[in-house]
Amino acid sequence: MAYNLGKLRRSAVLMTHGPGSVVDFRAGDAAVSAVVSGLDSWDWDFGPEGLKNEQVIFEERLQKKLGVNGFRLPPVVEEDFFGNRKTEKALSAVRFPNWLQCPECKKIGPSDKWMEDPGSAGLYCPSCSNRKPGRQKAYVVPVRFVIACKSGHLDDFPWHWWVNHEENCNNKKQRSFLKLESKGAGLAGIILSCPECGAFKSLDGIFGEKALKGLTCSGRRPWLYGKNEECDQTPRVLQRGASNLYFPVIESALSIPPWSDELREEIGTYWNDIINTDDEDRISFVRILAKNSLKKTLEYLHMTPEELVRKIKSRKKMYEKIDPERIKDEEYLQFTLGTDTRREDGGEFETRKESVPENIRPYINGIVRAVRLREVRAIRGFTRINPPGDEDDINISPISVAKKDWLPAIEVRGEGIFIDFNKETLNRWKKGESVCKRAAELNFRMAEDWMKKYGSKTPPRKITPRFLLIHTFAHALMRQLTLECGYSSASLRERLYVSENTHESEEMAGLLIYTASPDSDGTLGGLQRQGESGRIEETIISAIKSMEWCSSDPLCITGMMAVPESHSFASCHGCCMAPETSCEEFNRFLDRSMLIGDNDDPESGFFRKLLG
Repeated sequence: MAYNLGKLRRSAVLMTHGPGSVVDFRAGDAAVSAVVSGLDSWDWDFGPEGLKNEQVIFEERLQKKLGVNGFRLPPVVEEDFFGNRKTEKALSAVRFPNWLQCPECKKIGPSDKWMEDPGSAGLYCPSCSNRKPGRQKAYVVPVRFVIACKSGHLDDFPWHWWVNHEENCNNKKQRSFLKLESKGAGLAGIILSCPECGAFKSLDGIFGEKALKGLTCSGRRPWLYGKNEECDQTPRVLQRGASNLYFPVIESALSIPPWSDELREEIGTYWNDIINTDDEDRISFVRILAKNSLKKTLEYLHMTPEELVRKIKSRKKMYEKIDPERIKDEEYLQFTLGTDTRREDGGEFETRKESVPENIRPYINGIVRAVRLREVRAIRGFTRINPPGDEDDINISPISVAKKDWLPAIEVRGEGIFIDFNKETLNRWKKGESVCKRAAELNFRMAEDWMKKYGSKTPPRKITPRFLLIHTFAHALMRQLTLECGYSSASLRERLYVSENTHESEEMAGLLIYTASPDSDGTLGGLQRQGESGRIEETIISAIKSMEWCSSDPLCITGMMAVPESHSFASCHGCCMAPETSCEEFNRFLDRSMLIGDNDDPESGFFRKLLG
């Protein structure tokens, strides 16, 4: 039976509550936990299916990288003046975990063992409810623990397997109620017992990697419809709301000229038909469409059918030249061209070059105000246990049963500040002994952790002084901008342009701080104005000075506060760390000593001389 569980923000459907994630809802006084269904339900519940749907967006560079023809926005249901929904359509979710617990009698059991009222998603314990006055219900709550594997499979915790029933216990076959009670501190004080045979066992050690040794993953994918997959991995126990239960794999691109105009958006669903028509037949086809379907579109674009065909032919040639592996290289080149881009030239991309103040010129080569920009973010899957970026596509879980020609995406229109580092100063600095030593140590930790997780595979990246410097500076700058511009920390986001000079790519050493929220927060120009020459110098110096001392020092500067899994050094929540939605690297690879130096070598900081 279907129930209305609540609402999600459009951006949340992509970033934190995407397909395969576990979301907590409220159904009156009852708590309901569910896993969000895959993309197949989008076509069933919000037709027309695929890219025929009206809630679609396009970004050619990102489309080519992901191998799709377009993107669909998380669907929005229209409401009338009084807030009433005009349709009963909704994204679907499946109850998960299936095991629930009564907070009063402490019994736990699967969902079909509890009672429900018609039209309500909440389940309740009948015996405890009968003892309550009036018509009050003793609602059951989802259990705290679930199991998952690195391949993304998700299942209920094996309660009956864990309690280890007596041989002749009837409950061993019936799979009925157990009891879960807290009798002491920590996991050791949480006791799981069987009312039938009296067998009991604490939950001590359930989070260990070998806690479920001997249990094979079921291969269950409750967010997709179909059979379970075969999987030979040993699952891990996680808390239902743990941050490592769901890591969305997000790909993004900025709309830069010539892809930032309105042509693709206005042509809409007819684009692929026109592109796929033979060159000699294209003009005839467009002339037919111009009489009816595209008549208003051509009037809006101030184009004749012939002009549209020439524009599309030129766009098709440019599309063939797109290198999907160099999306950021093209954006970096656009920012460092040295010329302004006006809205009439770039559509969704408008920039202003600023002169670099003399005091910071040894460190900063260029500053560009992004007065207007558009970013498209698409989700192509997710990972569990380990964050994306460190794994092959084999470990990325799908969000639909079969590959589709579209993916979910949101678009963000906002503003930002681009900063390009002085490469001469940077290349001299990165050769310092102390700098190289710290970067090498973090790179060794990352490689060692990689070998532990994936065996003999070679790590996909190398942690360099350049990357640590630019990434940490981005976090310092974001923290300072939240103070000076009034933005919430979660409304800003970093975009890093970092690469060494190789035969595959040009040398990049830049970053973009931009508004990351798709709502009205941060769209009034306050951020890009901080990039003006008269303001940016003070902002950068203040950002560096704020990194000079942390409330957790001296422990933080020596690396004792950093989480081992983050492969960071001098970094903690008191100085460098940002909301995970604002950081490309999930708060990994940070070291503020790259900015201001460390206790052993204070002069090793890139910006040390700015401190006076």
